[in-house]
Amino acid sequence: MKLSRIVMKFGGTSLADMDRIRHSARHIKREVDQGHQVAVVVSAMAGTTNQLVKWCEEASPMHDAREYDAVVSTGEQVSAGLLAIILQGMSISARSFSGWQVPIKTSDMHGAARIEDIDASDLDIRLNENQVCVVTGFQGISPNGRVTTLGRGGSDTSAVALAAAVKADRCDIYTDVDGVYTADPRIAPKAQRLERISFEEMLEMASLGAKVLQTRSVELAMAQGVRLAVRSSFADPDAPQSDSKNTNFGVPGTLVCDEDEIVEKQIVSGVTLVKAEAKITIRSVKDKPGVAAAVFGALAKEQIVVDMIVQNISDDGRQTDITFTVPD
Repeated sequence: MKLSRIVMKFGGTSLADMDRIRHSARHIKREVDQGHQVAVVVSAMAGTTNQLVKWCEEASPMHDAREYDAVVSTGEQVSAGLLAIILQGMSISARSFSGWQVPIKTSDMHGAARIEDIDASDLDIRLNENQVCVVTGFQGISPNGRVTTLGRGGSDTSAVALAAAVKADRCDIYTDVDGVYTADPRIAPKAQRLERISFEEMLEMASLGAKVLQTRSVELAMAQGVRLAVRSSFADPDAPQSDSKNTNFGVPGTLVCDEDEIVEKQIVSGVTLVKAEAKITIRSVKDKPGVAAAVFGALAKEQIVVDMIVQNISDDGRQTDITFTVPD
């Protein structure tokens, strides 16, 4: 088997308590024992970030965004440190890193920062020495040297960005489901797990309600050419890793990749449902070039994500309606 460099990302449910952290550590040990170089990105333990946010709101409804980031970023530091300690107890060389220590350089938009660059030179040396680098997701450091957080989907985005920076062969996203399904199995019990799905299809499904991956992480993976594997952290780490349904992929789960890697393309890949979406309509807008750009440019400036846009054709050629949706 070809040895690889892998980034493994574990979310809050995968690190909910000490037993879950130990279970996730066994997944990491399996990859290390196979000779792979492994970097890990972690979220905060389930419920931790919500509690930290609540404390900030209790401290002051109009809290300073910089201090908010300083508080809510601590959850991932706890997860990273505990996971590194457990790995060391399993005789695995491991070290935890906060985003600023890597460093993961971001914009200065506190609470919704964007990753601008990752200096992975130190991590690269450590990975070549077969040390497991456990990195905090969801955070980085601003040009002013302040801790920043990345907002919704930040840990997935951190994992993909890190995978691109260290030139990983694959980025494994461990969550509470064992792959991407044709529909939500909780709503459609006969939904089937997909063996592979293209970046474009996954991005469309993520933007329309599929919660297995966040749109930001899929966009970045597509732009950087990072292959994603959606896998279950609840699976037995010692179970055989070959998957009869995924003979070309080699491990259980769903591979998100370039469409050129998919031999048999399906007409319909999946069905999604959006439950929390707000629809906004601007009536009687002048139907001329530049008006829509002014509207959506203002939204972009405020870091407001727009999912869908519909513009009606005006009858008189003078006015029209613009309708768009945003996450509620």
